[in-house]
Amino acid sequence: MVNDVVVVGAGPVGLLLAAELRLAGVDVTVIERAAARSPHSKALTLHPRSLEVLAMRGLAEPFVREGVPVPTGHYGGLPVRLDFSVLDTRFPYTLVLPQLRTEQLLEEWLRALGGEVHWRHRALEVRQDADGAEVDVAGPDGTYTLRAAWVVGCDGAGSAVRTSAGIDFPGTGTTATGLLGDVVLDAPPSAPSVDNEYGGFLIVPLADGHHRVAGSTRESRTIPADRPLTFEELRGHMRQVAGTDFGMRAPRWLSRFGNAARQAARYRDGRVLLAGDAAHMHMPMGGQGLNVGLQDAFNLGWKLAAVCQGRAPDGLLDTYHAERHPVGAALLENTQAQTVLGATHTPDAQALRSVFSRLLAAHPAVNRQFAGELSALDVAYPADGAAGRLTGTRAPDLGLDGAPEPSLYPLLADGRFVLLHLGTEGDAGREPGDALAAAGAIAGSPDRIRAVTARPTTTHDGWAGRRTVLVRPDGHVAWDAALSTQ
Repeated sequence: MVNDVVVVGAGPVGLLLAAELRLAGVDVTVIERAAARSPHSKALTLHPRSLEVLAMRGLAEPFVREGVPVPTGHYGGLPVRLDFSVLDTRFPYTLVLPQLRTEQLLEEWLRALGGEVHWRHRALEVRQDADGAEVDVAGPDGTYTLRAAWVVGCDGAGSAVRTSAGIDFPGTGTTATGLLGDVVLDAPPSAPSVDNEYGGFLIVPLADGHHRVAGSTRESRTIPADRPLTFEELRGHMRQVAGTDFGMRAPRWLSRFGNAARQAARYRDGRVLLAGDAAHMHMPMGGQGLNVGLQDAFNLGWKLAAVCQGRAPDGLLDTYHAERHPVGAALLENTQAQTVLGATHTPDAQALRSVFSRLLAAHPAVNRQFAGELSALDVAYPADGAAGRLTGTRAPDLGLDGAPEPSLYPLLADGRFVLLHLGTEGDAGREPGDALAAAGAIAGSPDRIRAVTARPTTTHDGWAGRRTVLVRPDGHVAWDAALSTQ
């Protein structure tokens, strides 16, 4: 049997990608080496752009209902928080929701679309030729080979797909480690962080009565990441920094993590693609890893579907690397900067923290810039000479009067392009030939375009005076034109 796509890895990135492909009608097989989902959640946070991604497919409600919204984020564990409440989005907050629950909700969606996860199926080797690729798999009943048109590695930092394909993973190795524990705190602190010259910890309440404590001290940061963390060690480091362990007890997960920072040299190699941690690894500062991975998948999904169905040449997949590789590079840069601020416990680092804290407190524009970067709301892709000042930028959930839905994002739920005809009463009803031609050329076929005539009911930077806007399935602007002056 020949598959359209084999997705290796059933974490949040692989699940979202597989669901996007199934939404478009693409045949996809998902294999996962684990026997079941881990009960331990490495990630806890969904950022505003990830919530927008979910909203574009009508999925945000259960995530928001179960999660805990926090209107701030942190930068390097600084005591002055980033203000997400000022961001131009329906989701001006970070959402605390364990990764386990995120994965369960995404898998439910995948199953509803006719997909499934094949557990205990480990990718051994990937080969490719001009017509497709093969994956050797070790499954419960022995070894077998999957043939596919495309293979996507969503299998983490130690990606077997990336290694087998010979894609370089340059960067820096681990030079410092941190501590992580999910514990009960009988007397939790009122502030979300504690830090001084000895070390620093972030303390995040979880919905089930536990707290996530994560941080490091001068002594702990030199301990190898593969040395098991004991409960007494975690308590001792917390006491050293805070003078108390806050009544810490009942540990259910203890771990270490490192500051290695690496990025795949290319996100596409022929018929092999990478997304999420397989494409970039970094210190978990700012809770960005899962979020950037989801956004990788959202960028890739509609493009890979279009190529699989013959609606676009495979050169479209080169834009995946062109658009997402710079985002990954920026991710590594900001997490490395945050590591210096948050996990370097020297007098010099303390001085740097003080300077940055004053900067964030005294200059709202700087605070807003960092919040926009971490939330991924400020991500924009190169316009490549296309017309329109909005081209490549993120489309907000524009309020609409006269449309089948009250705002833009619900119009994207089926994964098609949306062609918006906006403007004054006399101009809004026009469907200029150049707009339709541009939309058809980009979408690949008319049935992948949903044309809507409406007037905007909300205002957003840069959108005033736009007549026609073509929005991609991933919520970025593909093409736009100004209102007629005649």
